[in-house]
Amino acid sequence: MPSTCRFSFLPGRGLIALAASLAGFLILPRAAAATLELAGASLVLAPGMTGPEQKAAQMLVEEVEKRSQVRWPLAQQLPSDGHPVVVLGRRTALLAAFPDLAASISAGPNDSKPEGYHLVTLASGVVIVAGNDARGVLYGAGRLLRLMDYTGETAPDRLGSVTVAAGLDLATAPRYALRGDQMGYRPKTNAYDGWTKAMWEQYIRDLVIFGANAVEGIPPRSDDRSDSPHFTLPPMQMMIEQSRICQEYGIQYWVWYPAMDRDNGNPATVAAALKEWGHVLEQLPRVDAVFVPGGDPGSTAPKILFPFLEKQAAQLRRLHPGAKLWMSNQGFNGPWMEDFFQILQTEPTWLEGIVFGPQQRLLLDELRARVPRRYKMRFYPDITHSLASQYPAADWDFAYAATENREIINPRPVDEAAIFHRYQPLAEYGFLNYSEGCNDDVNKCVWSCLGWDPNEDVLQIVRDYSHYFIGGGALGEGFAQGLMALERNWRGPLLTNEGVYTTLEQFQDLERTAAPAVLENWRFQEGLYRAYYDALDRARLIAETRQEEKAMEELRRAHVIGSLAAIAAAERALAPSEIMPAAAWRARVFELAEALFQSIHMQLSVPRYKGEAVRRGANLDLIDYPLNDAPYLFEQFAAVRAVAGEADRLRLIDGIINWTDPGPGGFYDNLGDAANRPHLVMGKSYAEDPAYDHSPMIGFAPRIRAPFARISSSRFAETLHDQPLEMQYHHLDRSAHYKVRVVYGTESETAIQLVANGRYAIHPLLRKDPQAKPHEFDIPAAATAGGDLLLSWTKQRDDGGTGRGVQVAEVWLIRVPSEPTP
Repeated sequence: MPSTCRFSFLPGRGLIALAASLAGFLILPRAAAATLELAGASLVLAPGMTGPEQKAAQMLVEEVEKRSQVRWPLAQQLPSDGHPVVVLGRRTALLAAFPDLAASISAGPNDSKPEGYHLVTLASGVVIVAGNDARGVLYGAGRLLRLMDYTGETAPDRLGSVTVAAGLDLATAPRYALRGDQMGYRPKTNAYDGWTKAMWEQYIRDLVIFGANAVEGIPPRSDDRSDSPHFTLPPMQMMIEQSRICQEYGIQYWVWYPAMDRDNGNPATVAAALKEWGHVLEQLPRVDAVFVPGGDPGSTAPKILFPFLEKQAAQLRRLHPGAKLWMSNQGFNGPWMEDFFQILQTEPTWLEGIVFGPQQRLLLDELRARVPRRYKMRFYPDITHSLASQYPAADWDFAYAATENREIINPRPVDEAAIFHRYQPLAEYGFLNYSEGCNDDVNKCVWSCLGWDPNEDVLQIVRDYSHYFIGGGALGEGFAQGLMALERNWRGPLLTNEGVYTTLEQFQDLERTAAPAVLENWRFQEGLYRAYYDALDRARLIAETRQEEKAMEELRRAHVIGSLAAIAAAERALAPSEIMPAAAWRARVFELAEALFQSIHMQLSVPRYKGEAVRRGANLDLIDYPLNDAPYLFEQFAAVRAVAGEADRLRLIDGIINWTDPGPGGFYDNLGDAANRPHLVMGKSYAEDPAYDHSPMIGFAPRIRAPFARISSSRFAETLHDQPLEMQYHHLDRSAHYKVRVVYGTESETAIQLVANGRYAIHPLLRKDPQAKPHEFDIPAAATAGGDLLLSWTKQRDDGGTGRGVQVAEVWLIRVPSEPTP
């Protein structure tokens, strides 16, 4: 990541002379011209700029120079020969100093709104960026940076060119007041703990350029280890630096501060917490708000939590006058939720607003309806995780879940837009996204842009992102389309998704033609890493699926060649091939992992790069995870060999071969396979319910050590909180007797119960078997006498936490043969 360059400003002299020279220059008519060449431009600043406005000017000059090797000089007056000029400042200051600007930046409906700006490009070579306020200057400068082209369409390798379209007249202001991201400097993140202050400033600047106006830091003590081998500064010192950077840019700095102590009703505990929090907060140059999650982590009953927070709010106001305290009801169980709402009805004045985040029992619609209107509502969406999360990837293939796992590089522009449009309008104040690193970098920019203008086209946002960070012309367009393709790679079964290879070919085309600076660009490296990893997964899945099919063919010969011979042949079929599928792609994944560690300290492996855990982004360690049932089958073969009699061995082999067979008149559903669950009662569309609050989703519990479960038993359908998981059967044999065989998902061992047709108890609350073994239960004849059967699984009502627990992997509805008549 480029470091921040030093920048100095000339004193504000000669502004009267500048005003006089502008008088005959800026009011020229806006002739139709394709582009303005700004390589020779000078920068004119409004008088009396504040520190954040000067930071905006510094950002503008430095970012142009990084991309073009052109450094705009500051000018005291307009060159008499009509050279191009960029004028930057608050609208009021510009008009006071240069009245003739009024013709170009006349007042409009957005000119008084906070953070807005007016950007005009005149055919005469003049560019005006007029902010409504200090932040408006910042975002206007950022928008100009995104609009300019730094190489030229006709000469993509030519440096020293800076162009912008002529005739632009853009007056705009953001829709949402809060737009930002949580960025904790702690071991749990997949890169942040290795960043220097300069890297933090560059990243915050990058996000500001796309419209972000807030950063949420995390204190040294949280639900994480206190130290990291990657730290470049002690956590408290880096938190201070984060806050200072936000202060310099004039954007908000929030603190996510969980109430980690269990006994927050104990006066001694409260006193210690006040001292600890106060010591942290008083060191921060800027604090705009503190957000205390009710859970994830922390678990304090509302009747105890509210008095604790009232004391913290008083301390916060003393240390940072004007700072506000927010809270969430994450993880609350049913009784706690009712206490929470009851206390809110008393409308404590020290509380500014409520945050809607993960592990929430209610929909945002329901929460907004029950929270008094005096409280603002802020969204806290998880944009960083792909499974076991608030917004998991829809119907993810097992191969991806088992290898790329929870914190893979995850550009999901279409999904993120769906989440935004479904929920954000209900959180009227805005959002600060839940993030654990820069694997979600694209998603951050999508949210910031939509937070500014909810009507902006998602593809255009991705194009804007690619143009600015990767390059213009064919390179930028190719990268943008590649990012969109990476999201499509995750749609549907991987085995049949031939588009995954096309995506890699597109990225390889870019890779072959990209300049060295692009190849060293971490955002480009992230796209390549995902493209190669996806394609490798598919190549391995195809090869390992064929191996398993061959092994099953050998097992089917057991009754002819004998059980032991069949097992030996099946083991040979499953043995790793001497020629590894797509070995070159695998090697490239490792090279890109090293490149990402070198460029942004991304920790894609625990042993190699000292990442905290595999599920914390170290997915390189899962690159060889088996994508077929070989681990399970080898264990079963050992069990068969241990049996003495041939007949018993053959019986066990038949059980392996016929695992999915429900028998005559029966039915089998693999609920973790989106293509093989015809009886599952589906819910709403993704656009209507991206959090799966009222719909079943696919979950995973892949095993990395013995005993191994079948893949079909390691993925499952699941529902959240009190939502039942249901299967519907029609046209059953009314005279027959049925039983149900079930394998429950094991990601959570929560007890669940099964009821038929809403009235027949099939089994009471039962804790699921962690070994994913099948259970069989009789279905009362009365339940199927009408030919229809509805199976409903639920868990204990009103519990808190993640809400996960109703997890069903495989279901057989077996028609029991009638007893022969004597």
